[in-house]
Amino acid sequence: MAGPSLQSRTTLPCRIEHFVVSGYTFCMTSLELFELVAKQRAFFSTGQTHDLAFRKRQLASLKNTLLKYQDKILEALAQDLSKSSVEAYATELGVILKEIDFMRRRLGFWARPKLRLTPPALLPGTSKVISEPYGCVLVISPWNYPFQLPLMAAVAAIAAGNCVIIKPSNSTPACEQLLVAIIAECFPQEYVAVVTGGTEIHHPLLTQKYNFIFYTGGATAGKKVMEAAARNLTPVCLELGGKSPCIVDGTADIGVAAKRIIWGKLVNSGQSCIAPDYVLVQEERKDELIEKMRVAIGEFYGEDPVSPESSLASIVNERHFFRLLNLANGNNPANGRVVTSSPDSLIYNKEARKIKPVILDSPEPDAPVMQDEIFGPVLPVLPIRSVEEAISFVQQRPEPLALYLFSQDRAAQRLVAQSLRYGGGCINDTMLHAASPHLPFGGTGFSGMGSYHGKAGFDTFSHRKSILTKPAKLDIALRYPPYGDRVMGLLKMLFK
Repeated sequence: MAGPSLQSRTTLPCRIEHFVVSGYTFCMTSLELFELVAKQRAFFSTGQTHDLAFRKRQLASLKNTLLKYQDKILEALAQDLSKSSVEAYATELGVILKEIDFMRRRLGFWARPKLRLTPPALLPGTSKVISEPYGCVLVISPWNYPFQLPLMAAVAAIAAGNCVIIKPSNSTPACEQLLVAIIAECFPQEYVAVVTGGTEIHHPLLTQKYNFIFYTGGATAGKKVMEAAARNLTPVCLELGGKSPCIVDGTADIGVAAKRIIWGKLVNSGQSCIAPDYVLVQEERKDELIEKMRVAIGEFYGEDPVSPESSLASIVNERHFFRLLNLANGNNPANGRVVTSSPDSLIYNKEARKIKPVILDSPEPDAPVMQDEIFGPVLPVLPIRSVEEAISFVQQRPEPLALYLFSQDRAAQRLVAQSLRYGGGCINDTMLHAASPHLPFGGTGFSGMGSYHGKAGFDTFSHRKSILTKPAKLDIALRYPPYGDRVMGLLKMLFK
């Protein structure tokens, strides 16, 4: 069944520029945005955010407020994305609460000045590194995880001692408005504020001067963020996406691989930046893998995954819904054979914005579905003759944010890890590397720069200042001109 042609969605009346004060949203001018940043700079200059006890209290306040609103958070996620309460808690609220606790327990150690060795040429003296906050930080986040993504970055920025301006997506309006209320209840605007609005606000927002910008989203917008940051030489962390491959070799446990690939692909209905985007599988095991994935879809979501009651999340809006239907179009021979749980046809529910998960068997490598990140419940499966061929296939494409390998062969595991550049990933699983606060999460090349989660987040939002302390009582005359003949010999010995 062919997907309908792309249709434009109904748009709401355009909002200009907004920010949140005490739970209310006001229309702003660019000058008022400038004043908001100035207020945060003034608050930062008081030194309150440098105090570790202050930071811990703010994190505790945020945790308590999130717990207070936890039922409403789950309701908002159900309203905007039809997320089940289990998936919503596991991928949104629970992750944030865990990150806050992790940060608070370790903040004192992370922020403590770290002694470093002093080279002989610089003795006597002591060397240390101090982690200090940047100042006013801008966090821009997308719609697919409307609480986790803005708050995980904000928690790291607060822990590092910064003031924060959050710009969430307006594509999930219930979540956006609840985030507004939560932040307004927790923090004064001169410390943490939320700026709301659509794409029309991006230009005036990015013309302000920040001390650091954190952006999560697509590569096209990421380039614009980086371009705007470059005008003020503002450092950035870009968490982008890309087509994250999943390689399955001949030694893999196909039953386990099928379930874990489908689970990772269909969390949030595939609307995850680290979801498996396509599968490269040893050709003699392709049919077995597809059949077991087809069975797994039915076991996980039943015979009617597009019903409003199904635990499969909704596609965020009509524009993306029709985009995905066109990508999964079975009438396009380049897409290969369309496989669903049962029957083998494209089934969807326009009112619920749900698409029955689709496997595309052996699409052409240059098919439309293989060009851009899919971001939905459509999974291309391509045959490969060897792990080396899979490595070559991935190397010819931009660096992905994640990569997954299913293999029992240790040599293959080492070869893939050493040969390919990607942000992070798993061996014999999917997605779970992003759930560990002990692992930095971030991209490389086309998939971004910088990382966060746990200590990596604290480091990202901190400037590491180096300090060498020398005693004043001992002053060696040889360092000063005019230099005698023996100075060169002494220098060569010291720098040997």
